Amino acid sequence: MSHIAELLPPAPPPPEVTRRISPINVVGSAMLGVWIISGLALVFWLFQNWDTDKITYYAPKYFSGLGQTLKLVIVSILLGAVLSIPIAFGRMSRNRLFSAIAYGYVYFFRGTPLIAQLFLIYYGLGSFREGLETVGLWTFFRDAWYCAVLAFTLNTAAYQAEILRGAIESIPRGQFEGAASLGLKSIATFRKIIMPQAMIVALRPYGNEIILMIKASAIVSIVTVFDLMGETRRAFSRTFDYQTYVWAAIFYLVIVEFLRNVLVHLENRLTRHLKR
Repeated sequence: MSHIAELLPPAPPPPEVTRRISPINVVGSAMLGVWIISGLALVFWLFQNWDTDKITYYAPKYFSGLGQTLKLVIVSILLGAVLSIPIAFGRMSRNRLFSAIAYGYVYFFRGTPLIAQLFLIYYGLGSFREGLETVGLWTFFRDAWYCAVLAFTLNTAAYQAEILRGAIESIPRGQFEGAASLGLKSIATFRKIIMPQAMIVALRPYGNEIILMIKASAIVSIVTVFDLMGETRRAFSRTFDYQTYVWAAIFYLVIVEFLRNVLVHLENRLTRHLKR
């Protein structure tokens, strides 16, 4: 029996890749430096113009407005999620009537500005006071906060329906066929096989929708809802200090960044079995 008396010599290591400084790297580094300097300058300017009396007086109002903003967004997102389920299945339905109704709903609420929808509900339906009083709905529609919740719910339901529909349709057909071969019913297939996979696909789009809703919630201040932006506008009207808007922007930035990190952590936890 033959045997190897001598091992092959090891292969030489690959050559080191030298990074070349390209114009794109220079421009990118310069822009990053500008943003860092701007941020430091903003922090320095805020501390230089710090007014303890204003902070003491308006800080509780800002936090009260922040609570209104979060409550509005959370309620709208949850109600929109419930409403989006039949709309999404209507979009996927083979029944032309259901599909057409769902398509028309999504087309309208995704194709028109949210502020226009808010005005149509608050000012438009408000002009039918007598009819609303007859059916007992005037108590609801005379309150700006309820009108904002309704407008935001209808708007986000259209977007969430498309997110859910796209996530479900992204699941391979073989998953449905495999469940059918195991004798699972349609409801069990959706609940235990399709929806868990679809939710992983839809997590990032859902997160983007929530972030967009948080930023879009600022428009409710126009219809006398004293959310974070509403309290900011009231503070500015009394002080004429544009720092009020800077602090509002910081509040929104902190909320969005916190939510973004939560979504990244959640996605990493849910997709850890897909990483090698």
